[in-house]
Amino acid sequence: MSSNGAATTKITLTSSDGTDLSVDREVAERSVLIKNMLEDLGESGEAIPIPNVNAAVLSKVVEWCEHHRNDPPSNHDDDDSRRKATDIDEWDQKFMQVDQEMLFEIILAANYLDIKALLDVGCKTVANMIKGKSPEEIRKTFNIQNDFTPEEEDQIRRENEWAEE
Repeated sequence: MSSNGAATTKITLTSSDGTDLSVDREVAERSVLIKNMLEDLGESGEAIPIPNVNAAVLSKVVEWCEHHRNDPPSNHDDDDSRRKATDIDEWDQKFMQVDQEMLFEIILAANYLDIKALLDVGCKTVANMIKGKSPEEIRKTFNIQNDFTPEEEDQIRRENEWAEE
């Protein structure tokens, strides 16, 4: 499903830290937010500000959109994606091999920019990092302070025993 044969239009995205990125319009339109902004702006040619995303993260997101530019639009039949809850294709797995801070920034950017498929990949990556780990291991992985008393933790464990079966 390529565009209507017209030359690819370039648009400019401006990151929160003032860096301009030139992107093919069809690539940028993987973001529902940007697509809607472009429709509102018409062919004004002005740069689109992305105030919540810095240049490093925005260029990663654009790289992902570039790779997935020809993906069919995701249908909203989520049964299939739930069944393969943590399956991630090989390119996406490599793409997500970044430090934790960048991973979370990508997830936040995908959420803000409304790129559902990228948000799914980010969340599946985190889910795979958690899978099969104890609460202690998860805390260690994500550097989370345990703010429960031993009594509270014991009570939570008892209340959630049904989930262990």
